[in-house]
Formats: sequence, structure tokens, C-alpha cells
Amino acid sequence: MPRFAALDLGSNALRLRIVEAQGVSNGREQLSLLPDASGGSFREVLSLRAPVRLGSEVFVTGRLAAASIGQACTALREFRTAMDTAKVDAYRATATSAVREASNGPTLVERARREAGIELEVIEGIEEARLIQLAVIRRLGLSDRRALLVDVGGGSTELTYLDRGRNAFSVSLPVGTVRLLETYLRGTKTVDRTRQRLLFEGVDRVLAEAIPQLKKVPFEVVVGTGGSVDTIVELCPIKGGHAGFPRAVDVSAMRNLLGKLFDMPTEKRRETYNLRPDRADTIVPAASIFLRVAEAFKAGAIVAPGVGLKEGILEELVDKYFDRWDTESETRTVVDACVRLGKRYGFDQSHGELVASFAMQLFDDMAGHHRLVERDRLLLRAGALLHDIGDYVRYDGHHKHSFYLIQHADIMGLTPDERSIVANVARYHRKSPPDPSHPNFRDLDKDARAKVRSLAAILRIADALDREHLGKVTGVRAEIDAGKRRLYLHVTGDEDRELEEWTVRAKSEMLRDVFDLEVQIAGSPRTSWRPDPSTPPPSVRNAK
Repeated sequence: MPRFAALDLGSNALRLRIVEAQGVSNGREQLSLLPDASGGSFREVLSLRAPVRLGSEVFVTGRLAAASIGQACTALREFRTAMDTAKVDAYRATATSAVREASNGPTLVERARREAGIELEVIEGIEEARLIQLAVIRRLGLSDRRALLVDVGGGSTELTYLDRGRNAFSVSLPVGTVRLLETYLRGTKTVDRTRQRLLFEGVDRVLAEAIPQLKKVPFEVVVGTGGSVDTIVELCPIKGGHAGFPRAVDVSAMRNLLGKLFDMPTEKRRETYNLRPDRADTIVPAASIFLRVAEAFKAGAIVAPGVGLKEGILEELVDKYFDRWDTESETRTVVDACVRLGKRYGFDQSHGELVASFAMQLFDDMAGHHRLVERDRLLLRAGALLHDIGDYVRYDGHHKHSFYLIQHADIMGLTPDERSIVANVARYHRKSPPDPSHPNFRDLDKDARAKVRSLAAILRIADALDREHLGKVTGVRAEIDAGKRRLYLHVTGDEDRELEEWTVRAKSEMLRDVFDLEVQIAGSPRTSWRPDPSTPPPSVRNAK
């Protein structure tokens, strides 16, 4: 049976989990890491944990300590040996906030590759949230619930609002157990009243970025993930569970526990509650974060499903290995994230969605010519949805503002490299074409630059078809005459679309240069693919 491994390089520890798929069929039913799930079950082969606190120096100096890098590499070599012994078929190794924020993080990535043969992927907080969300949904269901997910890690806390299983809000906040420990509790044996106040104020200050927005939405359950909550639920359980879920933290009991922990030195906590050394100190900031979140929403319980980042990685690995990955759900995740981002900046949603539909149709009709892949179609869709969000800053140069806003946004479901492609596609939907002298374009690798050229060329035509934001064109199909090197556009909608046709011809030069195709609207008396520069455009009504 195939085996899969997840490696999580967190701020407080390094973890490896290996599982084996048993009795898995080739159907399309959803798998789960829960035993006896439909489609098969999973047996845990091995679980390892190395107490390497990567975040201890990063959150103070901005760099990984040389000793920590060495310890991490030693642990990774052991993990590699374990995976080889177990004959793992597929794995994913991720590093989170400590490595992400460290100026010398790339050093650890390179040494992991060279010394342990492990390809280490430094992921963003929003990707952490996506994977944890996947694990929680598989474990708890939540298709009929509104839930707030709170994942407390060593360097960051991810807050996710799920509306009946669909992500409606996610944010990664720079507040975590090791970060708080180094900032407020370093060198202390017990936590006096002053430090307690400073600790709570520090947590509240960071949470304030998200709490007001989350208070606007209803939810029935708070779900906690991360290693700390699994410890807390053992110390503060609700007998019989909560809201139909078997494991939950009693918030009132957690508040009382935290009061006792404040008054105990670390060694006393270890002895009293049988805690690991690297949990005895971080349990205080962890409980503080969970408590402040629970109090902000007047929650009396926190469901603890016992899953986290590793389980999300494994769920995805297994689904993709057996060709069960729900690409429609993946697409919906990205599109929903783009729409949320667009709404944040007051975008014209109907225009963005119409342009996206045109762009995707052109992409499909040109499939034999552009040689792009299905994932590129999603990147084009994202760029089309967001191409005008720069209007929020200023209309003049809004394509450049769109680039900046997208490049610095969290878009769930996209990698940083993919987000850069989307930002550049939006950047080049108008005005000058991509140029190596442009820093944003120059920073891309060769393949990404080629994709940007192709996708932006298509987007320019799609955007031109709704020049006035009035929806005069309702549909488009493309037909390529390879012999004549022409791309014919068959459009439907309002016959009064002179401005749209003029704009198509004006913006078609980039597509001609990229694909060697001259653009012509089928049936239009204006056969020239390019307007006469001396001829002004038709009068613009509500045009942007």
C-alpha cells in the first residue's frame, strides 16, 4: 500500500508523520485520515518530533541561529532515513513563520536539500490556513456549520471563518507562542501581574486586526488547532464534548488553569501537569491567545479536533496521488479569495466577472495555439477578476496600483510565484507591454515571463470587449485561421458596440506579437486589426 509523509518545520519543533493508505479504491469518493472513512482507511506508520526551537532567535534578531540550523538539519537527516526505511511514495515538507521571516531562511532550505535530500517549501500563513482548514473539514465535516478556526503556532496565529464548509475569511497574524515567549516572558520564572497585562495587551493588539471584522459574522463553534490546544484539552476538557464534537476545551477551566500557570515556574508546571519541557513554557502564551479569542466572542468552548498542518498536507497528498483531488473546490477557493480581495477595494464585480468569462473562453478556444495548461487558466481568471482593483488608489496608472495590491495580498490557493504572475497579468492589461526593464517583470523567471505575456495578451482583448463596463458584449467565441494567421472573434450582444470593437483593435497588438495572429471581429466592416492612429475613438460613455 502507498505511504505518505508530512514534514512540518514549525517555530517550536520539527514534526514528521507517515501514514499508509489501506483498502483504497479508484473511485471518486472523498478520503479522510479518519479510520474507516469511505474509500479506505489509513494506518499510522510513524510519528516523530524533534524539539528544535527555530523561532527563539528569529523573533528577536531576525535570523536563525547557526546552532538551530545545525539541529534542524540533524533532525531532517533522521526524518529522511525514516522516510526511506518506510518507503514513502510521496511527501511534502513545509516550513512556516520562523523560516519565512528569517533573513537566512534560504540557508536552511539549501542545507536541507544538500544534507538531507529534502525539498523544503517555505509556505505563507495563508497556505497554512488552507491546509489546516482542509484537515479540520475532513475531521469535523462543518458543511452545515459556521465556524471560527483558530490555529495557534509558534510564530503566528491563523484565523479562518468557514461558512458551511466554504472559506469566507482568513488572516495570518504575527502572534504565536514562541514569539510571545521571547517578547514578553523571556528570562522570567513566574508571570507577575504587570507581565500578564502586557502579554494580554500584546495579544489583543495583534488580534485587533481581525476581531472587528469577525464580530460582524455569526458562527456556532470555535475550533482550535495546534499542538498546544491538544495539551490544553487534556487539562481542561468538557465532559461529553461540545456541539456534537467529542473533544472540547472548557474556556472557564482554561482561564483558571492559566491563572495557576502564571504563578508556577516552568519546572513546577512540568511536574504538576506532566508537560514536555518545550510545552511547559509555551502553554502560557498559547492559553493566553486562545483565551483572548474566546473572550472576544464570548465562547465557552473550543472544539479540539486533534488535526493540524501535517494532516492537511497528508489529505492533499493522498487525494492527488489517487487522482481524487477536487479541482473544482480548489478553483472555488482561489476565485472566492479574489472576490473577497476585490470587494475590499470596491471593485466593479460585474465587470471583473464578465471580463473573466471572456478571457476563459478565449483561453479555451485558443488551446491548440497557446500551449498553456489548466492551472494557467485559473491564473488568467484571477488576473481578470482583479485587473482593475488599482482604481481604489487612483484611476491614472491603476494597472500599476493593481499590481502592487495583488502582489502584497493574501490569496488563498495561490503560491507566491503564482500570485506574482497574476499581479503582472493585471499590470499589463493596458498601456505598455511587458518589458525586461520593468523590475516587476524582470524579477520573474523565464517561464513565468512567457506566461505573463500570453495571459496578459488574452486579458487585453477580454477587457476591451467590456470597454464601457456596460455589458454590451455578452459572449465571445474565437476562431483561428492558421493559414491567414488571423483570430476571428464572434461576439454576441448589443449591436451598438462601436467603442468595444475600436478598443479590441487598439489593444490587439500585444496578442499579435505574442501569438502571431491578427485580430478581427467577425462580421465587422472594420477589417483592419489596428485602428488608424489619426482616428479618435468613438465617444466614451462611462468608459474606464
